[in-house]
Amino acid sequence: MAMKALDIYKLLPKTNCKKCGHPTCLAFAMKLATGKVEVEACPDLDSGTKALLGGATRPPVRLVEVGVGERSVAVGEEFVLFRHEKTFYHPPGIMVQVSDTWPEERVRSIVETVRERVVHRVGMDLVLTGVAVRDESGSPDRFAETVALAGGGSALPLVLIASDPVSHEAALAVTGHYQPLVHAATEENRQDIVALAKRYGCPLAVRAADPAGLAVIARECADAGVSDLMLDPAPRSLRDYIAAATEIRRAAIGRTEPALGYPIFLDTTPLGETDAALAAGILKYAGIIVVPLLPSASVEAALTLRQNIYTDPQKPIQVTPGLYPVNEPGRGAPVLLTVNFSLTYFTLLGYLEASRIPSYLFVVDTEGLSVLTAVAGGKLTETLVADSLRNFRAPELVDHRLLIIPGYAAPLSGKIEDATGWKVMVGPRDAAELAGYLEKEWVV
Repeated sequence: MAMKALDIYKLLPKTNCKKCGHPTCLAFAMKLATGKVEVEACPDLDSGTKALLGGATRPPVRLVEVGVGERSVAVGEEFVLFRHEKTFYHPPGIMVQVSDTWPEERVRSIVETVRERVVHRVGMDLVLTGVAVRDESGSPDRFAETVALAGGGSALPLVLIASDPVSHEAALAVTGHYQPLVHAATEENRQDIVALAKRYGCPLAVRAADPAGLAVIARECADAGVSDLMLDPAPRSLRDYIAAATEIRRAAIGRTEPALGYPIFLDTTPLGETDAALAAGILKYAGIIVVPLLPSASVEAALTLRQNIYTDPQKPIQVTPGLYPVNEPGRGAPVLLTVNFSLTYFTLLGYLEASRIPSYLFVVDTEGLSVLTAVAGGKLTETLVADSLRNFRAPELVDHRLLIIPGYAAPLSGKIEDATGWKVMVGPRDAAELAGYLEKEWVV
């Protein structure tokens, strides 16, 4: 198991020499316990202590990167079995498959769809990750040609799925410099596949029907010099995947089998029920997930689920506080107070834009808390509102001194009036009622 900060501190020199870049040995121990620094930063440790601390403090799941450039995907480096224990850090890459038996236009069309598909949600652009090219022709040349059609890895990360080392060699000659994920080393072909992955410096997936078999092959690959690995448990059903993925993650987090401390690879194709398999992969530890081309609704659902699961539950998504114009407001436009919880902001923004009513959204910093939570927790206060009105220069933008506050902030109305000198109007609790409220109540 991972060592606690005080246990680490007992093994440090306790000289507070600051050579590691931290003011005290205890501060260094706390950073080391959370995996934010490397043990090598302390120059005064002997090799035995470094080995002990390194094994106990490094992330139990190795970080593996697929692809290069801005669309590359890093997976792994996870610390917990359950998201609520801390958080999950690296969202899985979703790779859309193509076959080397398909016509060129079909391949190009899918690659273009993957490259251009964007889902906008709470101020973030959510995208599919890359393309998985599957060798179904049995022709190394055709496989390499399809890899080239898919961009060769220059624009999108690639997964190369083939069992024949000759096919992989042909494909890597096209795309090897772009670090595609090579799938997969098995009991039968591992020596040749490992040699190719090592030659081109590519991450490698290993495949076996059970975690014990995966550990054996992974250990051999690491000993051969390929340490950027992923584990494919070759599930025959969704139930098999969940069971295997959970066993692998438990072994990694508990550090009971270091050879299983790698991200998990999931090919949904053999499982059927693609939507359910994709959701299971997102929820249960997959690092790379291969799927067929999905309907738009399925893509939006999967990207939304991935965003939700890989958002730190202790750090809500926030927008920058400020005064935001909506629908080209003039000097008589209403000013509507809200908080910087992203979901609240974008919900309000959507209703206001649809209403076509010119207005200002006045966003104050409640550290990402919702209106009701911010009021109950003392984060939304009359002082914050008064300071924000002044800092964002609201009086310079409008001729009136009327402020509409959310219904859930009604208990603060009198205090806000006293602190700001603005007259407060209490708006609805439900954002869907805002347009009707403004049409009826807003008269300057």
